Amino acid sequence: MEAFAEIVAPASWRTVDLISDLHLQAADQTTFEARRGYLETSPADAIFILGDLFEVWIGDDAATLPGFEAQCADVLRAATTRRPIFFMHGNRDFLLGPAFAAQCGITLIDDPTVLVLHDRRWLLSHGDLLCLDDVEYLRFRAQVRTPEWKAAVLAHPMEERRALARSVRAQSEDRKQSPGMVWADVDADAARKWLRRAHATTLIHGHTHKPGTHDLGDGLERMVLSDWDAAAHPPRAQLLCLSAAGAQRVDLR
Repeated sequence: MEAFAEIVAPASWRTVDLISDLHLQAADQTTFEARRGYLETSPADAIFILGDLFEVWIGDDAATLPGFEAQCADVLRAATTRRPIFFMHGNRDFLLGPAFAAQCGITLIDDPTVLVLHDRRWLLSHGDLLCLDDVEYLRFRAQVRTPEWKAAVLAHPMEERRALARSVRAQSEDRKQSPGMVWADVDADAARKWLRRAHATTLIHGHTHKPGTHDLGDGLERMVLSDWDAAAHPPRAQLLCLSAAGAQRVDLR
């Protein structure tokens, strides 16, 4: 069985921040500014973004033109001059590619990835791969992650891709409002298998928008990151800070 990807933190890293599910979009400038302020002031030695940084990503070429995507690139590029930033794809921004990463100076990482920090192994994931009960989504995920599907979508003119993005967002909102809608959560058995395979005791993920810590038994646990919505009441903007002392949730409100 192939080993998971692994990042060994240099000895100079004292603290590492983990964030996910900011769902940045032009219509939500409040969250965009909260993200900018955080990146400008964070004392972390490295930042890991575990997916869904964007509400939807239509292709790296969007960031080469004036607009929201270019503004996001500018903020990230400024932040990477102060510390390394690592990015893991989510279910909303899986089309983000190496061109945007190079433009911003961020490093793309696999899902999952083991982070070795202060002699402890942390297993990082977006989390969607472990929601085994969401069979329809996992089938869709397998289709859209293929190089052929990505190439076909990116071959369309940008305005067509923007229209597709608007349609996807509308469908997502409709689904959220469906009576009796139940969102699949991470499968505990699958999480335990991943942790044992990674020789780690803690899985950290986003995706579900249900922040908390869950005991998986046998000394294993999973920690769920918060989504961000700075315009909500109360606003949500939380990160997880890893240090020699362990993991601590930090509320940026």
